[in-house]
Amino acid sequence: MDNAATRAPHIVVVGGGISGLAAAHRLLGAGARVTVLEGSAVLGGKLLAGRIAGAPVDLGAESMLARRPEGVDLARAVGLGDRLQAPATAAASIWTRGALRPMPKGHVMGVPAQPGTLHDILSAEGLARVEQDRELAPTEVGEDIGVGEFVAKRVGREVVDRLVEPLLGGVYAGDAYKISLRAAVPQLFEAARTHDSLLDGVQDIQAKAAAKQQTGPVFAGLDGGLGTLPGAVADAVRAQGGEIRTETPVLGLTRTADGWQIRTDTELVEADGVILSTPAWSASALLAAESPVAAAELSEVEYASMVLVTLAFRRADLAGLEERSGFLVPPVDGRTIKASTFSSYKWQWVKERGSDLFVLRTSIGRYGEEQHLDWDDPDLVDVSLGDLGEAVGLSARPVATEVTRWIGGLPQYPVGHLAKVARIRAEVAKLPGLRVCGAAYDGVGIPACIASARRAADEIIATSTLAQNTQSDAGQ
Repeated sequence: MDNAATRAPHIVVVGGGISGLAAAHRLLGAGARVTVLEGSAVLGGKLLAGRIAGAPVDLGAESMLARRPEGVDLARAVGLGDRLQAPATAAASIWTRGALRPMPKGHVMGVPAQPGTLHDILSAEGLARVEQDRELAPTEVGEDIGVGEFVAKRVGREVVDRLVEPLLGGVYAGDAYKISLRAAVPQLFEAARTHDSLLDGVQDIQAKAAAKQQTGPVFAGLDGGLGTLPGAVADAVRAQGGEIRTETPVLGLTRTADGWQIRTDTELVEADGVILSTPAWSASALLAAESPVAAAELSEVEYASMVLVTLAFRRADLAGLEERSGFLVPPVDGRTIKASTFSSYKWQWVKERGSDLFVLRTSIGRYGEEQHLDWDDPDLVDVSLGDLGEAVGLSARPVATEVTRWIGGLPQYPVGHLAKVARIRAEVAKLPGLRVCGAAYDGVGIPACIASARRAADEIIATSTLAQNTQSDAGQ
């Protein structure tokens, strides 16, 4: 019996990044029929597996937060549980004020509980400014405030410029003074609302974390690379009967009397429901006709672009390199690279599979500073080697290099981001059987993207009749 009352709803997921694949996996588990449409030839979005000098490497995201369950749970669900791997070392540094300095312990996104922990990072004046926090009048944060603005008001600009900025930059490739405290560091936002002193607030955050007695690593990767996760999820989707089509760009989206019509470059696909798991600019274009208000909000979401330069050396040539996971670089120091990861130290699988190689990578570019994207690959390699030479004394030449440009790779979360997301979701919810998910909404990390996908899938399934034969007036 295959009538509209009993058949499984057909859901089309637009976008085959990790969010779209996670949504498809969730929908299939709930009994839906699923088609994933991906415009490019490759699944996985910012999770990209590659090779250098014959050895496997990640050319995109290389780790995920393990203290949040969604990422590791999905990896286990698709058969990768035995390949989850914690970093071999968590020792990191800050390259600032002309030297590599150990990353201080006991901080929340660079904000300390005890000022003394920053004595190696800050100047004497900067440390004295931190001490003033407990003497200052409370700082009003309202509905939201910039991370840098708030932290600078409490403990001074040096903390922002030399710690908060590079730490946040590693996540968002953005400007700490513009990034939303409420969206990017919610625990600090709550501390700001409940404590007059920021230092006291950080102490409270740490005390609560200690009371939870969380054990295990903070971050996790996968043996073989985090870039192998999308392929495993895609295999699981196909095994459950889901269809995945690559090189199938979606050009239009129309609400019909019976559901949705999705226009690709070759056909019209009928669906009961749609999940848009695409960058904000793409979702905006697809929603322009059906929900102009949501489309307008989405069109305002800005993105940062960046370059990853992966370098492979003979291991013997880097024998004297101090063992650490890598280092961050504050923009205030005027360097070109913003971070370097010593992959062969950080990940046991890179060390083992690279035989006599040592692999490291640098990242270049952030929001508002993207001129490096136009540089030729050899120039990006040379500037990386130059900065590495100054930072760690590296003088060897690589045996292989790989330059990966991530154009529009990271959505920006400015002040007011969460309110914008709430407005977008409120408008989209007026469209029966349509939801959005991905990095532009609830967080750019892998667990946050997967949680966003699950939310979208669950909301679609919760309305499994999908309001057929009902036209929407969303955006009118």
